[in-house]
Amino acid sequence: MDIFQTSSIWIYVFIFFGKIFEVSVSTIRLVLINRGERLKGSIIAVFEMLLWLFITGTVLVGCQDDILRLFVFAIAFAVGNYVGSWMEDKLAFGLCSLQLIVPESEDSQELMVKLRANNFAVTSVKGKGKDGDRDVMYLHIKRKRISKALEIIKANMENAVVVINDSKIVNGGFIRK
Repeated sequence: MDIFQTSSIWIYVFIFFGKIFEVSVSTIRLVLINRGERLKGSIIAVFEMLLWLFITGTVLVGCQDDILRLFVFAIAFAVGNYVGSWMEDKLAFGLCSLQLIVPESEDSQELMVKLRANNFAVTSVKGKGKDGDRDVMYLHIKRKRISKALEIIKANMENAVVVINDSKIVNGGFIRK
């Protein structure tokens, strides 16, 4: 393919968008593997590697005569990391754990009822804080539902302390994989 041997604008477009796509796919693959989806991640790895070989090969073939290819490649790598992390955030694979710490009150009991009414499993324990008794609530949810849970929490308890952690695997309970 003669287009990849010349210094036309199309070679830079191919390198730039190809590298962005390849790094985005790589980011998704890493997230899937980290979240326990090894088979899906491994299948994606095959396509990622084919993309990497083709794009990197295109850069290396002409880089001595056309150093601009290296800069386009490097910039696209950075943009690909940004796009990949943005995509992963939107896809929201996996599970997370929410921890809520709120003052013990009728409002906190009402919050638990509203969360449960929206199909969130809530486990509550009593705690003591600097300023008095607290209700500590635990929710294990799919990451895609974080915004809905936070919407309910903020609408009912503005002063809630919310801690969100990624969860790799949850056994039992209300969530089914």
